[in-house]
Amino acid sequence: MADSSLRRLAGELKNFLQACDEDEFINTAAAPAQTAAAGVSRTAAPLPPMREDSTLTIDFPRAQEPQPQPTISTEPLPAMMTTTQKQQALAELADTIKHCTRCPLGATRLNAVPGEGNIDAELMFVGEGPGYDEDRQGRPFVGRAGQLLDKMIAAMGLTREQVFIANIAKCHPMTDPQHPDKHGNDRAPNAGEIACCRKYLEQQIAIICPKYIVALGGVSAKALISDAKSLGALRGQFHNLSLDSVKLPRPVKILATFHPAALLRNPNWKKDAWKDLQMVMAEMGLKGPSR
Repeated sequence: MADSSLRRLAGELKNFLQACDEDEFINTAAAPAQTAAAGVSRTAAPLPPMREDSTLTIDFPRAQEPQPQPTISTEPLPAMMTTTQKQQALAELADTIKHCTRCPLGATRLNAVPGEGNIDAELMFVGEGPGYDEDRQGRPFVGRAGQLLDKMIAAMGLTREQVFIANIAKCHPMTDPQHPDKHGNDRAPNAGEIACCRKYLEQQIAIICPKYIVALGGVSAKALISDAKSLGALRGQFHNLSLDSVKLPRPVKILATFHPAALLRNPNWKKDAWKDLQMVMAEMGLKGPSR
């Protein structure tokens, strides 16, 4: 009778281990503690006694063969540009962007919006795409969302002139391209538009080479952070930036937070966005504006 119970127990344990992955195991292990915390006691059933001469043998699943480690590149990183070199490279890139017609946005824009700011900035903000006001002025974040971004930057103890601001898409994505003068005609860039503009942004990042990037909104966060799933899953931690088309002269950390336009629609999210910015401030040694 005891042998039969032991064989049944061994079979159940084997099936359990085969079915569980790491996350499920952790959840299962935590379940008794959670139940107890909820005021429900759970007493484990006693195991059947084992004879002294009995041996319990369980065939565990074979461990996976170790995967080969990726080869570490020994190719040297590109050198940091001087300020003069950055000025020239960014000016040439901006001229290319202003004449770009690689995607349909180039046919409906009023002005391309390459980006602006301190070319030696340690901090860069990246949004999703220009809106109505940006399309008319050729500058990033100059509408209501831009005014809020200016306040966010000021709260960090910086000015707009000390950072660099750009977007994933360089031209205005519109819901109704036939009526560019209509207000409320903004939309997020689609995957094809992002693919066309991505190389421009990557070149800007490589030229400026900030130490930190704040991705404003899910569109820019998911475009720049590898294996991104959602903004909620990305917030609250730094990610190592890895670009597709260029190599960076030094490591760059990127953090995702809410887009200022989303904060205007949902003011309750401002406290969470502020927590994100405080993480950047702590990394950069910023203490906020002096009172």
